[in-house]
Amino acid sequence: MKNLKEQVLEANLELVRRGLVIYTWGNVSGIDRERGIVVIKPSGVSYDTMTVDDLVTVDLDGHVVDGHLKPSSDTPTHLALYKAFPQIGGVVHTHSTYATAWAQAGCDLPCLGTTHADYFHGPVPCTERLTPEQVRGQYELETGLAIVRRFAGLDPVHTPGVLVRNHGPFTWGTGPAEAVYHAKVLEEVAQMAFLTFQINPSATGDPVLEEKHFFRKHGPGATYGQ
Repeated sequence: MKNLKEQVLEANLELVRRGLVIYTWGNVSGIDRERGIVVIKPSGVSYDTMTVDDLVTVDLDGHVVDGHLKPSSDTPTHLALYKAFPQIGGVVHTHSTYATAWAQAGCDLPCLGTTHADYFHGPVPCTERLTPEQVRGQYELETGLAIVRRFAGLDPVHTPGVLVRNHGPFTWGTGPAEAVYHAKVLEEVAQMAFLTFQINPSATGDPVLEEKHFFRKHGPGATYGQ
């Protein structure tokens, strides 16, 4: 438990260091699948003062099992992802500027080059708009379920992130640190895509080149690295 809490605290602080959050925006969680518990940032607590003792532990039904503060309001979204994607060990939500702009535009983030292709297989998908009933009901859970529906037929390991329409990005990884890494990469490629379309509104990617770059880094035939 202590090790997971330290990982989650470090990952939350890394959001600040990487310029992905301001004030109390955003949150990171991590899961211990053997014990069926999730450690997550407390709701509305400043990154400047947050300590490992402030983190909240919940079970997969959202019941607090350890901690003196309320868990993030996005906890039901995180839990829906952990339940649907058994391969993941950490989840991040931010309101980083460029990724959120794509989410607010309601657009998938297209793969326009090799930087994107090194990390995301194809476009980063954007979810459908929630209905008024979903927003007025169990909103955070419905957000998670919308992500899960959008990933029907997609591999969450090969595409470790999503844009929630009119809201912002969620990313994930094998643990909290990798989830933050993907959040930073997503923000960078979202900015690159925006600038690319400013230069050439008709820009397109190269599918053969993109496949080459993705599978250089991922899968059994990967050749990148030592």
